[in-house]
Amino acid sequence: MCGIVGYIGYRDAYPIVLKGLKRLEYRGYDSAGIALIDDTKLNVYKKQGKVAALEEFCYGKDVKGHIGIGHTRWATHGEPNDRNAHPHLSNSGKLAIIHNGIIENYAKLKQDLVSKGYVFHSDTDTEVLINFIEDIYTNNAGSTLEEALRIALKRVVGAYCILIVHEDEPEVIYAARKGSPLVIGIGKGEHFLASDATPIIEYTREVVYVNDYEIAIVKPDELILKNLGNERQTPYITKLDMQLGAIEKEGYAHFMLKEIFEQPATIFDCLRGRLDMKDVSITLSGIAAYEQQILAANRIIILACGTSWHAGLVAEYIIEETCRIPVEVEYASEFRYRNPIVKNGDIIIAISQSGETADTIVAIDQAKKNGAIILGVVNAVGSSIARISDAGVYTHSGPEIGVASTKAFTGQLAVLVLAALKLGVDNKTITQERFSYLCYELAAVPDKIKKILEDAPAIKKIAEKYANCQDVLFLGRGYNFPIALEGALKLKEISYIHAEGYPAAEMKHGPIALVDEKLLSVFIATKDPYYEKVISNMQEIKARKGMVLAIVSEGDKYSSNIADDVIIVPETDELIAPLLNVVPLQLLAYYIGVEKGYDVDKPRNLAKSVTVE
Repeated sequence: MCGIVGYIGYRDAYPIVLKGLKRLEYRGYDSAGIALIDDTKLNVYKKQGKVAALEEFCYGKDVKGHIGIGHTRWATHGEPNDRNAHPHLSNSGKLAIIHNGIIENYAKLKQDLVSKGYVFHSDTDTEVLINFIEDIYTNNAGSTLEEALRIALKRVVGAYCILIVHEDEPEVIYAARKGSPLVIGIGKGEHFLASDATPIIEYTREVVYVNDYEIAIVKPDELILKNLGNERQTPYITKLDMQLGAIEKEGYAHFMLKEIFEQPATIFDCLRGRLDMKDVSITLSGIAAYEQQILAANRIIILACGTSWHAGLVAEYIIEETCRIPVEVEYASEFRYRNPIVKNGDIIIAISQSGETADTIVAIDQAKKNGAIILGVVNAVGSSIARISDAGVYTHSGPEIGVASTKAFTGQLAVLVLAALKLGVDNKTITQERFSYLCYELAAVPDKIKKILEDAPAIKKIAEKYANCQDVLFLGRGYNFPIALEGALKLKEISYIHAEGYPAAEMKHGPIALVDEKLLSVFIATKDPYYEKVISNMQEIKARKGMVLAIVSEGDKYSSNIADDVIIVPETDELIAPLLNVVPLQLLAYYIGVEKGYDVDKPRNLAKSVTVE
């Protein structure tokens, strides 16, 4: 949520910042703005709506300058409109700021500033912050803007990633972060700043990830990092492992469709170097140092939000089956507020695509203080969760631009299956024979997903048939229950159709009251020990004239006689099946959303990376 871009150097800043904002549109936003300094003149342009509206607004205006900052805003304080859009100016008009995050004590700061005569032109906490900084700057004789920024950040409560420019200092961008990501790209005589690496990779592959409580003083040919104690920090330069094509549509109608079709390759990349089919073994060097502590743990707690939480539910089934260790799956957004019992030696698995999910970061910070071992499962290299975890595993899914997660979800599942199998065989809680069989089935997943994707045209026709449904029930048992939840979430996110996921056995405990000829029930009815029971549940729906769509295994002889429509997937073990069964549900949601005419890459009100609590 929200996007930040900055440039300082020898090039014109406007086209670089504008293109960067377009790269960040996937994060979710409702307004956009840009600030530019031409010599000593500060110009600010901002507009409600898409970046295209900002670009049109700027047409014919003075957009010269070699220093610029830009922002896409996802509303927190104040409704989406022009005046609440970033950048915000200080009362003097000399300072401009863009900000991701929330300043929790802004109301008290604002009250103090109003009593001093400050006037506010927006409803945002961000305008309060820039005026608080200016107040310190102007009322402390001899103070520099850097010193004022440091003093202000010691007093604010909340999360922030900020970029500040000063009309009188046209050769510097001040930046700082706490709890919201910031990456700085290193060029020759220029620097690039952004919320993530997507706006940067076409200019440089050398980046610095700024840490919490650090201030960056960025000049064309110099980058200075300091902590809030004014101590110099050594920038650690990382080489980006990302291709420009990964953030382009490359002929696909939408990023979401591209990312669904990338899954055979991304899962293969996730398994590569880890799953060795020559000697049938698994190597996970990222968690090897903690394997004995994991196996000796009394319990494992999985923390996640949204789609990642569904991956955690699948992992609960798999880990308990293969490792015989109790697992609890918690919403990270609730975990910190219920005074949870976390003991020394407990294992926390934090799952996050972006590695910047604010609720998850706060939750694992709390668990870490209680002595828990933190294992991160993230996609974004260099992200906050990756850096604060004791150990972990990257999913190697590549940049995911579509807001509704697809390939990142299957990447998480693949990593979690790998870890569960490795721990289970080492713990001797699964046999070598079972381990080998599951490894072969896991290795076959990329090719089996390719086979599912070949049936995309047939799934498209089914989606068109049911696009006007107003309510959809997703039902599954065992390992497929979390996939039912994920299928419902995808449909909600992309098509705005009301959908619920339930364990199929719970249908009779309430949801069956909704069944009529207008309700669509989507059953995940692939071959597993619960198959006959799921068939019975399908018959109960049909007996009440409900519509049934079933996801079934190859060779199924019964479902097609009951269901109105079926989608066939290759047969596999029930433990591996979630990796296959989710794919047709992703396609179903995508094609229904497209049929209804919605922007499936940028669903309304949603943000890709939820960086505020």
